[in-house]
Amino acid sequence: MAEQGPAQEIAQGYVSEGAAVELGAVVIDGKADAGAAVRLPLATLNRHGLVAGATGTGKTKTLQLIAEQLSAAGVPVVLADVKGDLSGLAAQGESNGKIAKRAEELGDQWEPAAFPVQFLSLGTGGTGSPIRATITSFGPILLSKVLGLNETQESTLGLIFHWADQRGLALLDTKDLRSVITHLTSDEGKDDLKGIGGVSAATAGVILRALSNLEAQGGEDFFGEPELDVHDLMRQVDGKAMVTLLELDNLQSKPALFSTFLMWLLAELFEELPEEGDLDKPKLVFFFDEAHLLFNDASKAFLERIEQTVKLIRSKGVGVFFCTQLPTDIPNNVLSQLGARVQHALRAFTPEDQAALTKTVKTYPKTKHYELDSALTSLGIGEAIVTVLSERGAPTPVAWTRLRAPRSKMGSIGAEAISAATTSSDLHAKYSETIDRESAYEKLAAKVAGPPAPEVPAPKPEKEEPGMVEQAMKNPAVKSFLRSAASALGREITRGLFGNRRR
Repeated sequence: MAEQGPAQEIAQGYVSEGAAVELGAVVIDGKADAGAAVRLPLATLNRHGLVAGATGTGKTKTLQLIAEQLSAAGVPVVLADVKGDLSGLAAQGESNGKIAKRAEELGDQWEPAAFPVQFLSLGTGGTGSPIRATITSFGPILLSKVLGLNETQESTLGLIFHWADQRGLALLDTKDLRSVITHLTSDEGKDDLKGIGGVSAATAGVILRALSNLEAQGGEDFFGEPELDVHDLMRQVDGKAMVTLLELDNLQSKPALFSTFLMWLLAELFEELPEEGDLDKPKLVFFFDEAHLLFNDASKAFLERIEQTVKLIRSKGVGVFFCTQLPTDIPNNVLSQLGARVQHALRAFTPEDQAALTKTVKTYPKTKHYELDSALTSLGIGEAIVTVLSERGAPTPVAWTRLRAPRSKMGSIGAEAISAATTSSDLHAKYSETIDRESAYEKLAAKVAGPPAPEVPAPKPEKEEPGMVEQAMKNPAVKSFLRSAASALGREITRGLFGNRRR
């Protein structure tokens, strides 16, 4: 038996008994060994992961490579498309000299392929189908993160939600929340809160100003109904799983809203999906791009909820990959739960960069094959330092990996193609029109306006009238009451990880 070389020795840890994502081949002394494959077992993807690296090092192509293999394996994928480059998943790639050369050195039988993609945007104004969430389902903790509130203000917002829940006042959009806050700072509202605290005028002013800023950034269009049904993210088309792209091209104008929406989506998945335990492959994999935005200025309560969500959602068969420039962007308690690591090149130009590099090296298993501090700054484009969990649950050896080229188009398919795909999607018909049903704003406005004028009774019809129950059920007021009562009961029965109540 021939003695194994270093590349084969490393690759031995990546042998997978079940289906796996083929990442690439082990690199030793600058040369890739086509016989030393680096794989990411599908059965371990619910243990989560990290894709990190400086701008321009190939993170987006890595996401594309993993997403298309998951789709082909029947695993739905949700991706935040920050720069619009990932829309190429919907079109076949075209071979060129670089792709052919990489395929040859990796022993990769490269063939072009396209994958089913649906495009979504937060609120109206984007090229994807507009999706929304209600204020109620977001809950006070997530909404506090979006509004940039401190812990005292977050506590007050929780009291506001509690009061609205107790009275069956649905908080669907921003005008609902605004009307409740305004009511609770009025003389009548102060009486309503006796015994459970109050809402000071100063705190209410801070929340209302933050709400105005959020509305100006698009929050007014985002919050409302119809709310996204997470099951629409888990569809299959012609044997391949759907890839959902969330359009985030104007991310910088409202980073807190985008990042917190992704966290809301994870909480929704946790609530909606049944317990599954460990599966042969995950039910869905969620890529959390620009993850540092989620953790910036986050309260202690918010960070605790993130840690709890990541820890528990794996039992629902959902894998989460955080994508960012530096591993140090992720809090240690979250980072410690990520089983797979795909680290592209890091830059070390400043003392802060050097400190981040040192911390990153310490998070990897020891290796005799690489000097990690120099390797992490020497990686070429499309190369990464990889370690994943094996199917036995143990970390694999550290592998300098030259990654395969994606099969789909590497780049955008263009705004016109995205728009055409959006309008032809059945999701567009489902979510394109805003629904504004009776909620807190309408009920409080009616209360201020006073009772309606008495109606003149209609003449009694000659024919036999329906029973009292049937008559009552046809009354719009009764329908509204029953809907509100059911909504309030549902919110009281179930509460999400982030304090959100089901509508």
